[in-house]
Amino acid sequence: MRGGLTTPPLLNYCTSAQLARSGGNIGITTSVKTAVRRLANFVNGEYVPAVQGGTRELIDPSTGEVFAEAPESGPDDVDRAFSAASAAFPGWRDTTPSVRSLALLRIADAIEARAEDFVRAESENTGKPISLTMSEEIPPMVDQIRFFAGAARVLEGKSAGEYMSGYTSFVRREPVGVCAAVTPWNYPMMMAVWKWAPALAAGNTMVLKPSETTPVTTVMMAELIAQHVPAGVFNVVCGGRDTGRAVVTHPTPRMVSITGSVRAGREVAQAAAADLKRVHLELGGKAPVIVFDDADVAAAAEAIAVAGYFNAGQDCTAATRVLVAPRLHDDFVGALVAQAKQTHVGPPADGDAAYGPLNNAAQMERVTGLLADMPATASIATGGHRVGERGYMFEPTVVTGVEQTDTLVQQEIFGPVITVQRFSDEDQAVEWANGVEYGLASSVWTRDHGRAMRMAKRLDFGCVWINTHIPLVAEMPHGGFKHSGYGKDLSMYGFEDYTRIKHVMSNIEA
Repeated sequence: MRGGLTTPPLLNYCTSAQLARSGGNIGITTSVKTAVRRLANFVNGEYVPAVQGGTRELIDPSTGEVFAEAPESGPDDVDRAFSAASAAFPGWRDTTPSVRSLALLRIADAIEARAEDFVRAESENTGKPISLTMSEEIPPMVDQIRFFAGAARVLEGKSAGEYMSGYTSFVRREPVGVCAAVTPWNYPMMMAVWKWAPALAAGNTMVLKPSETTPVTTVMMAELIAQHVPAGVFNVVCGGRDTGRAVVTHPTPRMVSITGSVRAGREVAQAAAADLKRVHLELGGKAPVIVFDDADVAAAAEAIAVAGYFNAGQDCTAATRVLVAPRLHDDFVGALVAQAKQTHVGPPADGDAAYGPLNNAAQMERVTGLLADMPATASIATGGHRVGERGYMFEPTVVTGVEQTDTLVQQEIFGPVITVQRFSDEDQAVEWANGVEYGLASSVWTRDHGRAMRMAKRLDFGCVWINTHIPLVAEMPHGGFKHSGYGKDLSMYGFEDYTRIKHVMSNIEA
């Protein structure tokens, strides 16, 4: 769906003086002095500028040019947000599940109605193709919100009973309290939904810090949510790593949830330990894609290319580490190279683009650096170069000849780069697949049902796809093992993470 998209009303043109006069409550104003839009934090139901007035430039990754500025929030801003969330918590906690459910259903409807605004803003901030963002992100986001709206009304526990003579016991399931969340730059809209939807559905309030490079749609979402829930239930503060540290170390939240790098996850877990906060970590991944000799070469290559290059490979479940059986290896590499050569990268408005740019200059540097430093045994079968001189677009790339200990195999590339290894037998495939520090997702490609079930059992990953890769549904859990973190997103398992269990026992003979 392309064309006719309007400028999101939350990205407004204004000077610093106008922002100050507005108190952060920005209206639709146009400055003749600047074409750079200014965002504000959203706290306690209104826009507020950062207390110290600091800002950070936002770059359109498809052009490399500044298009907006966002607040660089400090401790005072974080204090203000948590104060609002704390004040709102008792009232929101005490609402009935049906009230919270209805609020989420209305939010889902509102996002669906304003899909074009959100997609336009997301594409400008991330460089993602407009058409793909509209078709591949808005529908699952809306569905996930509606799932948690329903989940709010069906939480279950043990029935009341006399487990000791003369005493009746029952279980209360309650919200955790005020929650903190930090989201990444690869899926700003969707990852925000994965945090606030289960938290609010369970009766919690939240302060969320989006990635410093992609805060736009999260701020938009906060204003929309505020139209359906009391002020302070959901708050957004923008900023970089220092802001994130202030959020996760703040004494108020009882739970911290982050989607991000292993480094960030370690820092969050360490910081949360000081206050014994509950921690939910969805971190990196290095998904093995195991293609056996009986797989359909053409079908597997096509599906793996889609799952490897989608969102420029900037996905912790991306199909970018392929292990192929010996008899099929050469044919598969040929088919994968052919797929890469017909995969088109382009700016948001390009309707033929399969993906857009890398998110930022640092990510471009990482991808090019990893390819430049690859060992002599490895070779680039296709791709490997930057596209154009503006922005951060990179060719779909296939690398062969990599070995298990190579950095390209062991570490997330987070770019449109697929590596291919040749394994000898099923045992070696399992050994190599599991032989990384991550444990988020994996896939197996075979017509042999018994083999598929054996691999599903032996693979040490939170998700195993069979003859497919990357689909997610709201009803099923998403989360990993090992350095990919712990806790689940989506599903009732993810919903329960935002609740706590209380045992109540009553003396019935008193």
